[in-house]
Amino acid sequence: MESPSPGQAFSSTVPVPQVVTPAESLVILGTGPAGLTAAIYAARAGLAPLVLEGVQPGGQLTTTTEIENFPGFPDGIQGFDLMENFHRQAERFGARFRTATVTGSELRGNGLQKLHLDDGSFLETKALIIATGAAARWIGLPSEEALKNKGVSACATCDGAFFRNVRIAVVGGGDTALEEALFLTRFGSEVVILHRRDQFRGSKIMQERVLQHKKIRVLWNRVVAEVLDPAQGKVTGLRLRDTVTGAVSTLECGALFVAIGHEPNTRAFSGQLELDPAGYIRLAGPGARTAVPGVFAAGDCVDQVYRQAITAAGTGCQAAMDAERWLAG
Repeated sequence: MESPSPGQAFSSTVPVPQVVTPAESLVILGTGPAGLTAAIYAARAGLAPLVLEGVQPGGQLTTTTEIENFPGFPDGIQGFDLMENFHRQAERFGARFRTATVTGSELRGNGLQKLHLDDGSFLETKALIIATGAAARWIGLPSEEALKNKGVSACATCDGAFFRNVRIAVVGGGDTALEEALFLTRFGSEVVILHRRDQFRGSKIMQERVLQHKKIRVLWNRVVAEVLDPAQGKVTGLRLRDTVTGAVSTLECGALFVAIGHEPNTRAFSGQLELDPAGYIRLAGPGARTAVPGVFAAGDCVDQVYRQAITAAGTGCQAAMDAERWLAG
């Protein structure tokens, strides 16, 4: 055999070995109540699920202070502590965790589901549980951000009881805002709805209930320009701007509830799963099944009605049991 000339390498027909990551049996996306409950059930069933933690491990509950309506905690529990308990319980039974965000997907029905990750790698799995949750829409003010969980909230059911006998402001004009306002009348001395237009977008019956309620007042054509007062570490009032005249005014209040909608974290599955007009995953029958065999969904990415920790946990249980039965079959 001739030696190669300088600068010339030997040619070879031997393929270069490629590193292949074995397919997982079950991958769970999300570590809120739905994802971690699914992880607990799947791990106890011996499936050793791989759980991907996104940009907010623990989900929205980690930004909530005291939770008083989750069963089993008569004295309440901090949101971060509750989700840490979920995590430890899942890990105890053999769930594995990895920090990664899914940026895209190829869902192939009875084949392997392929997930593209933010570090440029990908995963393949036989079964997939999507529990990526949803994020509340916020106004986007620095003062709002500074006072989250200090009087600024996006969940009346979670936090309304903390603001008894004070004036409460609600931002929004759809059914969610109207429902939140009605619920908050149980606690506040007055509920003031701030809407950027001169009429609500909510259903007629909800509008009638709100407009006839003696504890609710509506300020039309108003937007929040600033939340007062971060320097005091609590909400003391709002600086409002009239959308018609531009006039600025101040409203004294002890809490602000933002009810301008939620955005489900489902962008990575667009074109792969059926989504409703708002972006929530459509389920295909009872339980947590989607239209793609082997793919299941749970929690706030499918639920735009209840959005509670306990309901999310319940659907996470359903998803894990459905996935276990599908894999066994």
